[in-house]
Amino acid sequence: MWVELNDGQTLGVPLAWFPRLLHATPEQRMQYRIGVTGNGLHWEELDVDISVEGLLAGRGDLTARRQVGG
Repeated sequence: MWVELNDGQTLGVPLAWFPRLLHATPEQRMQYRIGVTGNGLHWEELDVDISVEGLLAGRGDLTARRQVGG
């Protein structure tokens, strides 16, 4: 997945970091919206939220890790 930021940076992020996006259809992946503050992406149908801060820090989906840890 490629994310272009307002400052001109383009981030390449492996979909494997976000299993719900990885397993979604291309059509589902295209159904995102940018948060009101411009600091994140949201997929309503897939229940996925990604923050720009998390992407810049190299963090993927933390949901699975929280579930495993209890």
